[in-house]
Amino acid sequence: MDLNLDTLKHEILEYLERSGFAVFQSRAGGLAGLPMVTWDCDRYPDYQMFLETAKKVGCKMILFASRGFDESEVDEALEQLEDCELDPDENQEYERRLRGTRGYDGVTCALELAFDHHARMYVYELRPDWYQEFLGICEEIATHLPESDEGEEDGSFGDLYSQN
Repeated sequence: MDLNLDTLKHEILEYLERSGFAVFQSRAGGLAGLPMVTWDCDRYPDYQMFLETAKKVGCKMILFASRGFDESEVDEALEQLEDCELDPDENQEYERRLRGTRGYDGVTCALELAFDHHARMYVYELRPDWYQEFLGICEEIATHLPESDEGEEDGSFGDLYSQN
């Protein structure tokens, strides 16, 4: 389902304000690496149901994050595509699909609500279909990138310095 997350974002923020939750403005993807449980948004898409669950377990603060799509992501994917060893038809198809996402510049592509309960984050996350498809294309392109030859003599400092 292709959602209009811009409209939903404003609706959720208004609901949070009315419901008495403290809202912590978080960064989308900022929960990566933490122990988390994700809400089944496919079967239970109602964010109010998620927030009522938070309220029932005594949660007073909700983490809220949203992310807007940036056309530079398309440019980065197209640059990676140039490094792939694909036949011209495949390359052209990826290019066409990527360029089709340019019209979403500035559109909200991810919404996240989360709360902490017993050292575990409970997360409600939505992404529209077009963004899921974009992420899928990027993953496909990544599988076609040539392997980097780490350790080869290339004039760099090799393992002398950390890659961090």
